[in-house]
Amino acid sequence: MGSNHNHQAHSSGKNIAFAFILNFSFAIIELTGGILTNSVAILSDALHDFGDSLSLGVAYYLQKISGKKGDNRYSYGYKRFSLLGSVFISLVLAISSVFIIREGILRIINPQEANAQGMLLLSILGIIVNGAAVLKMKNAKNHNEKAVFLHMMEDVLGWIAVLIASIVMIFIDIPVLDPILSISITLWVLYNVYKNLKDTVSIMLQEIPKEIDIEKIKEDILKIGEIESIHDLHLWSMDGENHILTVHIVYSDGYKYKPESCVKKRVRDSVLKFGIDHVTIETESNEECSECSYRNNPC
Repeated sequence: MGSNHNHQAHSSGKNIAFAFILNFSFAIIELTGGILTNSVAILSDALHDFGDSLSLGVAYYLQKISGKKGDNRYSYGYKRFSLLGSVFISLVLAISSVFIIREGILRIINPQEANAQGMLLLSILGIIVNGAAVLKMKNAKNHNEKAVFLHMMEDVLGWIAVLIASIVMIFIDIPVLDPILSISITLWVLYNVYKNLKDTVSIMLQEIPKEIDIEKIKEDILKIGEIESIHDLHLWSMDGENHILTVHIVYSDGYKYKPESCVKKRVRDSVLKFGIDHVTIETESNEECSECSYRNNPC
């Protein structure tokens, strides 16, 4: 199991590194092409690709950092370092997008001719390069690879839009089409930045993972015969993938003296199907619950 996990982690790192090199190289080509073709749409996508490259680089670096186990400084480990990278990248993309939207509005007010033929060639190249990255990541297994796959798909769709616009501009003189396309792409990027940042902040504020039904967890635990009730159930996520649960369980009187290890194992097994593999359980009997009040008479 450990060997297989290490192999998958190594394969994931190689895939992300491949996407980073491909994305960064093409971002440089885009920047040059955007300047030469005078296309703010291509420049906006170049900026977006530089942001993607930054996110891929940070993801690759933090993949190693977040794999570190807990120590005297971070007892839960370093998994949340990836969230810091997400916040940083989101803010960089948001600030950059504001400048792109400003430039696009200025060009709508004062249209400038763009080189449609150059845009056409770059869009074809963009579809090929980003398409290669999509094919490389199509069998994504972990969260990082899936995020990279979505980024690459986003770029492919953006280049398809540029391709369509450039073909239209070859036959019809519509110089404002380029900045309109640029603003549209940037607004779409900002929308996704908002969603990612919102999800990241929710995780950092220890919101219950949206994909997990906490009421269903309670129901499943209470189906265990030895357990009469539960309280102080808390559930949060370290990084969107690794979830943590703590709970107090109260034994039924008839099972008061049964081995705790057996009951705890059944609780862990019941929540494992929800993707929760880090569980802390405190056990109490009915008698302990009635005699001990944490608020008035701490035990």
